[in-house]
Amino acid sequence: MADHEAFGQGVSEPEATDAAAEAARLEAGRLLFAKGCEFVTGAAQLGQLPDAALPEVAFAGRSNVGKSSLINALTGRHALARTSNTPGRTQQINFFNLGGRLMLVDLPGYGFAQAPKGLVSQWTQFVDAYLRGRTVLRRACLLIDARHGLKDSDREVMTMLDKAAVTYQVVLTKADKVKADALAEVVAGVAAEAARHVAAHPEILPTSSETGLGIVQLRAGLTALAQPAAGAAAGP
Repeated sequence: MADHEAFGQGVSEPEATDAAAEAARLEAGRLLFAKGCEFVTGAAQLGQLPDAALPEVAFAGRSNVGKSSLINALTGRHALARTSNTPGRTQQINFFNLGGRLMLVDLPGYGFAQAPKGLVSQWTQFVDAYLRGRTVLRRACLLIDARHGLKDSDREVMTMLDKAAVTYQVVLTKADKVKADALAEVVAGVAAEAARHVAAHPEILPTSSETGLGIVQLRAGLTALAQPAAGAAAGP
């Protein structure tokens, strides 16, 4: 009877079900990312990649886009992924084991200024080989600075991901630095371009490592890609 009374007060049964499902999804994300997250290894060449034992989510973005800060915010750590004000400092693929259920993969930054052509070519070949050959890679998060939107180097990586058949989601970083109207324009512009890419996820997610904007939603989305918890049903 109480349920019927609640629905009669303006909350429909489908709306209540959707709200409950969303709350459960966010809670699952909180629980997974509250678990231990440990550095596994850094790989500078394909032969150094760890065993493909867990589902993987890779983080890609221009140098200094805030990749390390986002990974630290997701995991609630201050220094899990090293942050640096020097673009292009990290030139290896770093792997982090999240609770024995998901591997977070920090790809080397791209697009840094005045990079030698040989280094750019090396980055492209190494990362492309990883993307194409990693069977456990479930998704890439392509980080874009919300203050600047897409740049040509980002578009090149989007094309690379399309060709590698890796599903990717655009995640806007530093969204707290942009006014609401300008942020909405950036989201709309990026979404319009992403719609022309076959491997792009349709949702563009604004985030801020400083304010926490979008962090719980990103945790929930990535948790859906993780290995099921012990004793949990694997799902469809």
